[in-house]
Amino acid sequence: MLETLNQLDQELLLFLNSFHSPFFDSFMFLISGKLVWAVFYLAIIVQIYRTYGWKNCLYLVVTIALVITCCDQMASGFLKPTFERFRPSRSPEISHLVHIVNGYTGGKYGFASSHAANVFGLATFVSLLFRNKKLSIFLFSWAALVSYSRIYLGVHYPGDIIVGTGIGLFFGYIIYKLLPRFKFIKLDNPITDRNWKLDIITWGSLSIIVMAVIAIFK
Repeated sequence: MLETLNQLDQELLLFLNSFHSPFFDSFMFLISGKLVWAVFYLAIIVQIYRTYGWKNCLYLVVTIALVITCCDQMASGFLKPTFERFRPSRSPEISHLVHIVNGYTGGKYGFASSHAANVFGLATFVSLLFRNKKLSIFLFSWAALVSYSRIYLGVHYPGDIIVGTGIGLFFGYIIYKLLPRFKFIKLDNPITDRNWKLDIITWGSLSIIVMAVIAIFK
């Protein structure tokens, strides 16, 4: 059973990884980065401050850090050293078949994807925090894009992404549901009557557009 699943995972990875171009090589490499999303992350913090005030903002930023820490430790701190599954880019079996970008191969092991866990954990928590349909669609689309970039770069199997996604959804949801236990975090009266011109979706979209422009001229 496990051998069959592993074979299917390899075949799907090689199929998805086979679609590449110079533009998407640059674009997906940027999408997979961390510092490139700094403005987007700052926009999330600012929106939390505008909606819940500075005290709650401090508590919620710490909570988001907790979500990401739990996701990252489960994926990288526990699952990777436990299962020791080689990344596609480092697999003795298929690494020669994998399309690699800029010589990037990632760490030795890849199960499960901490990128997928972290971005889906953040997307889940923030979506529950704001309860806005358009924002939720954007956040989960962003998380899916970042996660897919790891397959494109050949550093994760689809199975790594699926498990990482599950980890993110779990911790994002569970930690959000635990918030009412902390009485000092007040989420009862969010400020919803302000028309902010630049919000999370705007800054996130601009970040993606900038990366696309860079990829075109790189």
